[in-house]
Amino acid sequence: MTRFFSMALIASMCLAGTATSALAEIDPLTRRPLVQYADPAKAQATTIPREVVDYNGAHRPGTIVIDTSERRLYFVLPEGKAIRYGVGVGRPGFDWTGSQRITRKAEWPSWTPPSQMLKRRPDLPRFMPGGPENPLGARALYLGSTLYRIHGSNEPETIGQAVSSGCIRMLNEDVIDLYERAKVGTRVVVAR
Repeated sequence: MTRFFSMALIASMCLAGTATSALAEIDPLTRRPLVQYADPAKAQATTIPREVVDYNGAHRPGTIVIDTSERRLYFVLPEGKAIRYGVGVGRPGFDWTGSQRITRKAEWPSWTPPSQMLKRRPDLPRFMPGGPENPLGARALYLGSTLYRIHGSNEPETIGQAVSSGCIRMLNEDVIDLYERAKVGTRVVVAR
């Protein structure tokens, strides 16, 4: 009997230890945790797969549609299909909606933080050359004359979260795929 209670106590302690991992943010689309806390000191993002899905929106093929509440980007294809990607979006106060066009594309872009960002974060570098350590990641698609971009990220754990200063973040392999599909002039619609 004592052995039974010992085993029950050990099992309940194990379950209590996993309760912390259940406190992860929930993906609004799949209703699964976005973050798994294998080590509570370091959160790891779950993978949000790129996939072809049915699309019944009003936008024409070739349009990029970003649903910030869903934290997904859709590249609209012909015949009622779209490629769906996971994205990171602007945190509260930095989210936005509207329509822009891609005005420029860059591979391994350099980064100069805008003055507004430097006021909030004076610790940031004034310039960072392109490369794996650059926060813009492998590719960047510049949106109109705004400060916003669709870009890769050297922080994959932020995909599926609202943490940016308004830019749309993607996994580097996903932004490379989108970069090849989208042309300068492509319409980008950002909606909630």
